[in-house]
Amino acid sequence: MVPEKVLRQISLTVNGKALTLHVDIRESLLEVLRERLGYTGVKKGCGVGECGACTVLIDGTPIDSCIYLAVWADGKEIRTVEGLAVNGKLSPVQEAFVEEGAIQCGFCTPGLVLSTTAMVENGKEYSREEIKRELSGHFCRCTGYQNILKAAERAVHEAGHRCAHCKHEQEGEKG
Repeated sequence: MVPEKVLRQISLTVNGKALTLHVDIRESLLEVLRERLGYTGVKKGCGVGECGACTVLIDGTPIDSCIYLAVWADGKEIRTVEGLAVNGKLSPVQEAFVEEGAIQCGFCTPGLVLSTTAMVENGKEYSREEIKRELSGHFCRCTGYQNILKAAERAVHEAGHRCAHCKHEQEGEKG
């Protein structure tokens, strides 16, 4: 026997667009974003919050949308990878991932880009180890993570943050 749907109306903003919709109280944010709203950049990976493929920014914080109920998103601002480019121009984080070759099959890329975006936007300084820790919730089967780390470091650095491990900063140059 299939349980009857229990619907609740929620209002949220997705990539700057205000929406009101009815969701089943058991529906994940991933299901709503991907299957109902068409944001296919939100990937369904493990389904249990371990791989990071479904990462979105909720009020600026990276969250695994597969284990986040849609009803919890009521009143929240959600950003997916589709919301990062402006007027067809990639965001600086997206550009860093392209330029550093940090894109293999692309399945994990949206989540990694969003987590890196959160780092860039929070204004905090990050060491290499802190960047690794911030990205540790993402699983990529295609790479050894070196280009991903380089892209994240580049994005954080180019946003104007000082990197304690960057050689040119140790030599006194401005970043």
